Amino acid sequence: MARADSQISRTDIEAKVREIESAITAPVEAAKPSIMATGIVMTVIVVIIAYLFGRRIGTKRSAIVEVKRY
Repeated sequence: MARADSQISRTDIEAKVREIESAITAPVEAAKPSIMATGIVMTVIVVIIAYLFGRRIGTKRSAIVEVKRY
């Protein structure tokens, strides 16, 4: 690393950026599978709930038509 009396070089900055990047990407990569699984499960739950509410509203609002023959 750079000393207090020397200037900061481009390699010092690149090394620090790589260090910060690796500190951030490691936990994200470790958590990715669980995040994906949670997202898939939540999507399935939302689709099921939307389907069930759609069926319920459809039966409430559907008209009953009686056909009478004379």
